[in-house]
Amino acid sequence: MTGEEPFIAAVKPLVDAIGGELLPPDEAGPDDVVLAWEGMDAVAVRLPQLADSLDHILAAMERRRGMPLADLDRKAKQEVVRVLEARGAFSVRHGVETVAGALGVSRFTVYNYLNREKEA
Repeated sequence: MTGEEPFIAAVKPLVDAIGGELLPPDEAGPDDVVLAWEGMDAVAVRLPQLADSLDHILAAMERRRGMPLADLDRKAKQEVVRVLEARGAFSVRHGVETVAGALGVSRFTVYNYLNREKEA
């Protein structure tokens, strides 16, 4: 797996976005997903654990915004919570605590942001 193959190059941004890992197909474990191209196994994808995915999503959000999430204003933090809820971040164990820590707010504040969305 050199990464130069067009198929692997095409799926790499998606795998990176979800925090996965590309592996040679012969190194795939039982929980990995092997992708085939033109009838041949091309690459295996090792999916991240859910908790790792949340950390990866938070890091990507910081990169996109160009600053730590804790430095955002209240309105921007509310938007982050909205996006994370839509992506299922709060179904992960300790998701609220993880997000609260990244935003520099209390769990209570995150719950308020979530409740405000449900009321709207």
